[in-house]
Amino acid sequence: MRLIGRHVVTSVMAFALAVVVLAAGPVSVRAQDAPPASQIKLTEAHVKGFISAQKDLADISAKLEQAGDKPDDVLQNELEAVAKKHGFANFQELDDVAASVSTVMAGLDPESGEFTDPQEAMKKELADIQADTAIPAEEKKLLVDELTEAIKTTPPVVHKDNIELVKKYRSEIEAAMQ
Repeated sequence: MRLIGRHVVTSVMAFALAVVVLAAGPVSVRAQDAPPASQIKLTEAHVKGFISAQKDLADISAKLEQAGDKPDDVLQNELEAVAKKHGFANFQELDDVAASVSTVMAGLDPESGEFTDPQEAMKKELADIQADTAIPAEEKKLLVDELTEAIKTTPPVVHKDNIELVKKYRSEIEAAMQ
């Protein structure tokens, strides 16, 4: 758990909020006419490729930040090269794998490793915050707004088989994302 203001936030909610923030990164790297990232049925090769690609992606992260929504052709070519180096057909496939992995990771409890639907966990957390009379009104409004936005933007897991596969590689995924 972690503290936001004076309120303790569950790890599931904190990770889901992080996923919402992270999702804006890779998704916005694509050209504006590219389709949005979508969840796919993962294979072990997908997950291993995703893990191995993280260092290369981290190496170009500063360029990604500077590019914002409009990466130039050189940066787009670097992303494509990273994807191909790690066994993906193109960056779109790597982005889809990232969306699928992130969606499952958002629902994994960091201590037990058990999966809980992220939206359901956040809805419960939202109800707890709304019922907590000890939270100052201004802070409560901020927490409620953040959670409400996270609930809207956190997709459900489409391929349930992905849960067990991501759980199997959870520690490697977490280490690669550091």
